[in-house]
Amino acid sequence: MDKLGSLRAFVKVVESGSFAEAGRQLRLSRSAISKYIADLEESLGVQLLIRTTRHASPTENGQRYFERALVILSEVEAADQAVTQAQSAPRGLLRVNAPMSFGTMRLGPVLADFMARYPELQLQIVLSDDLLDPVQDGFDVTLRIAELESSSLIARKITPVARMICASPDYLARHGTPKHPQDLREHAALTYGFLLTGNQWKLTGANGDHWIQPAWSLCVNNAEVLRDVAIKGRGLALLPEFIAAEALRKGALRTVLDDYAAPPLALYAVYPPTRHLSVKVRLFIDFLVERFGRDEEGARTT
Repeated sequence: MDKLGSLRAFVKVVESGSFAEAGRQLRLSRSAISKYIADLEESLGVQLLIRTTRHASPTENGQRYFERALVILSEVEAADQAVTQAQSAPRGLLRVNAPMSFGTMRLGPVLADFMARYPELQLQIVLSDDLLDPVQDGFDVTLRIAELESSSLIARKITPVARMICASPDYLARHGTPKHPQDLREHAALTYGFLLTGNQWKLTGANGDHWIQPAWSLCVNNAEVLRDVAIKGRGLALLPEFIAAEALRKGALRTVLDDYAAPPLALYAVYPPTRHLSVKVRLFIDFLVERFGRDEEGARTT
């Protein structure tokens, strides 16, 4: 039995004094209203209404039930309004997981602007380079810079993330500048070994793709560490542009093999599939697109 539907039908009959009028107000047939009332009386085991051909009025039990039903329906309406208002004015807790380097270098400086825009939101940011499970770990949004594997999650592309091979001027002076991807086999590599490609580097030029397995001297899951070690002259590093940019501007690093491109990664906002995306998640993702790039592909299942 549709208990809520039956309560609404019963209240309308008592208020209007008529099955037909209750049906008109609820946009239901008179027979549908009659069935709701009959199901309700059968489930309770009592008569709620006194019926005539033209009028319906509550019995003594019906009047008591009517008064309680009004309270119940009022509470349901209040709950509906609370959820609707939460959708239009974001409030409550928003849990976000982001990579360490992106979090400290790019996300951190703009968080205050997001907080000022939506002051009733509480932000809980967890920075980690581990691949945490957004569902099991209870995150509303997870930011990833990666080539995404297939999953049941929804991913929205925020912006591409270009990468380049960098080394310090001191390292290049001592070991020479590679001219072809195959030359990388003769150099020390500083690698980020937690991508789908592992420690392999893929470079694409006019003459096609080149897959290189460099001899690495350091493998770490944080690109800022790779950058800092590269600046000290310990090898070549394949770095995201946003991490290498300042060192390149200052001359502490130089790019090599500029005629070859590594496959770009992308910054994605990943979230569990849901029929209705909460407004706080949508607004946070829209803010990221506004600040960091353009949403080229929209949301897709990963």
